[in-house]
Amino acid sequence: MGVTKTHIFSSAQNEMAQIAKVLAHPARIAILQYISKQEGCICTDLVDEIGLAQPTISQHLNEIKKIGLLKGSFEGKNLCYCINEERWQELQNSFNAFFTNINQNCC
Repeated sequence: MGVTKTHIFSSAQNEMAQIAKVLAHPARIAILQYISKQEGCICTDLVDEIGLAQPTISQHLNEIKKIGLLKGSFEGKNLCYCINEERWQELQNSFNAFFTNINQNCC
């Protein structure tokens, strides 16, 4: 496999590509949909809801956290997750601008 040339692209392009890569997995979409409907979420709830093993859920949660979409807090021995609403809005604005900023005069 070739070496990526991420350095030739803007930081905004690289960030959007990284976010799209994280969101490109159906398990992560399911996790985000489930968490967005809760006041908070404990990892074992996700195991029951999504149907994947706890270590797999944890790996997906870590990838989602890397792009800043999740906040977490400890409640006893459990880690509770919720959507980082500020970051969610930032990403929504970025993707909306990307998808609506096209040349309407194209063929």
